[in-house]
Order: sequence, then structure tokens, then C-alpha cells
Amino acid sequence: MSALTRLLGDTPLRILAKLLILSFLVGLVMSAFGWSPYDIFLAIKNFFLDIWNLGFRAIDRILGYILLGAAIVIPVFLLIRLANYRK
Repeated sequence: MSALTRLLGDTPLRILAKLLILSFLVGLVMSAFGWSPYDIFLAIKNFFLDIWNLGFRAIDRILGYILLGAAIVIPVFLLIRLANYRK
């Protein structure tokens, strides 16, 4: 058994035939759906960008809630501290 056969898992000619058949089938399916390799690349890129933006959107929402709550909590806290300071 040669090193190339061991590396590929089969003879090079059989691997080439399998890759050609698989490439034909994948190309046929992609053509039926109207996909191109660029479309797949863009879909993967947009997937990761959406995940990235979702994370920052969540942080933005959390900070908005904190600021909204702080608009009430901090003045109430200061009023309570002032009221207790007089005693």
C-alpha cells in the first residue's frame, strides 16, 4: 500500500471518480436551487454578522434598561439618603 493510497483512503483513480460524481451531484442540486458558491459564501458571512449584531443589540437593550431604571432608582436613593441624614 503506497503512502498516497494510505493518505487518501483508496486508490487515487477511485478517489478521483468519487469526487467527480459527488461534484456533479452537488452541482446539480445547487443549480436546481439557483445557488452559486458566492451565494453560499454570502449566506455564511451574513449568518455570522447577524450573530455578531444580535449580541451587540442585546447589550444595547440591556444598557437601555439600566439607564431607564437608573432614572428612577438614583433619585429615590438620594432622597432616602438625605431623609436618613437629617435624623
